[in-house]
Order: sequence, then C-alpha cells, then structure tokens
Amino acid sequence: MNRSAIYARNFESHRAALLDLYAQLPEDQANFSAWDGGMSFIGQADHLSGSAGRLLSMIQGQAPGDLPAPSQSLAEARERLQQSMAAATGAMTAMSDEDLSRRVPAFGGREMPVAALLDAIIAHEAHHKGQVWLMARMVGVKPPMFVRMG
Repeated sequence: MNRSAIYARNFESHRAALLDLYAQLPEDQANFSAWDGGMSFIGQADHLSGSAGRLLSMIQGQAPGDLPAPSQSLAEARERLQQSMAAATGAMTAMSDEDLSRRVPAFGGREMPVAALLDAIIAHEAHHKGQVWLMARMVGVKPPMFVRMG
C-alpha cells in the first residue's frame, strides 16, 4: 500500500466511525452542545465536512472557499460528512509521493508539505471525533465499539 492510500485509509477509518455514530443520534439532539457556545452535533459535522474541503483546496493550491450554510438536520449533516469523506479519500488516494512532498501555502501563507496537511486533516478529524463521542455519551447514545475499515 502506498503512502497516499495509507493517508486515505486513516482518514476514512475516523470518518466512517463518526458516520456510524451519527447514524445513531436522534434528530431531537441535533442542536445539543456540551457547553454554552460549543458546537452542536450539527455544528461538529458541518465543521468537519467544511474543514476537509478547505484543507484539500489548500493542497490543490486554491484559496479555501466559503463554507456552505449550516445543515438544517442531522440527516443533512450526515450526508455532507459522507460526501466530504468520498471527496477527501478520492483526492488522497490519487496523490503520488511527489504530491505528498510538494510544499503549498497554508494557514496564513506558511508553506507546508502536502503530507503535513494530510496529517493535520487526520488529527483534526480524530480530535473532533473524540468530542462527538463524549457528547453522544452525554445524551445517552453509546458510540460504536469498533472502527470499520472501508
């Protein structure tokens, strides 16, 4: 397995587990947040969907676009998570080792290797997945025990 496929698999394992959890969340908890001003379940999903797209834009040398309007339901948020997973894993899988080494402007113009941005996408996904796991427990939903692969 080449490096880009490993990046895609790692991202997909976090996102797939998150999608499994979102499938269990009741719609009446869509706007639950763990603290005042914190992101809700919908907010977390939209944040992850948008962030993956914005980071992929940076990797492709494009300015990150505007974020779409917030999702109106958990179903819509789940669909965005699914679509952004497909786009991200497809883009990652298509990268060559040369692509992974290429430096691109990111985060205020600071240049970074594409591989570092992929590491950031995966770490960001894991960070917010942990927050959503805790939030799910707070509303009585038991997160899935195992991460599915692909």
